[in-house]
Amino acid sequence: MLNEKKVLFSGMQATGNLTLGNYLGALKNWVNLCEEYECFYSVVDLHSITVRQDPTVLRQRARKLLTIYIAAGLDPEKNCLYYQSHVSGHAELAWILNCFTYMGELNRMTQFKDKAAKHADNINAGLFTYPTLMAADILLYQADVVPVGIDQMQHLELTRDVAQRFNAVYGDVFTIPEVYIGKVGAKIMSLQEPLKKMSKSDENPNASIYLMDDPDTIMRKCKRAVTDSEGQILYREEQPGIRNLIDIYSACTGKKPEEVVKEFDGKGYGDFKVAVGEAVVSALRPLQERYEELSKDKAYIDGIIKANAEKANYVATKTLRKVQRKVGFPDRVR
Repeated sequence: MLNEKKVLFSGMQATGNLTLGNYLGALKNWVNLCEEYECFYSVVDLHSITVRQDPTVLRQRARKLLTIYIAAGLDPEKNCLYYQSHVSGHAELAWILNCFTYMGELNRMTQFKDKAAKHADNINAGLFTYPTLMAADILLYQADVVPVGIDQMQHLELTRDVAQRFNAVYGDVFTIPEVYIGKVGAKIMSLQEPLKKMSKSDENPNASIYLMDDPDTIMRKCKRAVTDSEGQILYREEQPGIRNLIDIYSACTGKKPEEVVKEFDGKGYGDFKVAVGEAVVSALRPLQERYEELSKDKAYIDGIIKANAEKANYVATKTLRKVQRKVGFPDRVR
């Protein structure tokens, strides 16, 4: 049908705790995409185990992340919110795509090099073939668009290359995904090192504001944010700490950076940091309150997990069976 929605796929890893950067840069902007796209948002727990995980903690974080998706405003009736590990097609398609991905391509992946350096004692095959699993995630749902950051662009390019290679052999099997270009979320930087992105894996607890931080913790982190000695609240690259705080304040209040500069003209850094802290507390309060409500309703979350896994499996299986037939696997006897 000509009026069918295009498909959008994205996901987040079930490791660490989501930060303000994850929310303002991605999650907040996902909420209204369901009006334009058929959206699949995965809790990518298969990817998570390339690094050793505590099983109990991983299960807890996976459920927490799915609950946060809903608390942030993603309607599970309009979006498919599911665990990657509940759809076996991800792993099955990843194996087939491994056979169409060249070692040289995987060797060039900068994320593998970075992660291998960080986890030198556990450089496993899963870490190496991580991009092929990511390709399977995307191609399994015939995604037309994928919202990715700069750090994931290389993986999306590989996905496109592998899909085109497969299509060249077997015909028009996979949709070739494009980068999602839409409303760009705020790029939130570390509070302690404002030249690098805020990260949920940062070892410095003062560098990131986590979505479930209480108001006192948020305020304390904002007050400790690294700034400079210039004493002027201006939006310029020469003042990365202040620029980052302006971005945070802008994203939380809806005001433009130039409006923020005008609002705090003549004010000190101390006053500005308090205002930023208050804006963050106010922006996160509805999400935190909704999360607390949802966390107490086990039956509701369990129902969503079951229903959305069934939907994801239905769509994924259609692609997987087509791919299996194309490569020559025997038909299943019904």
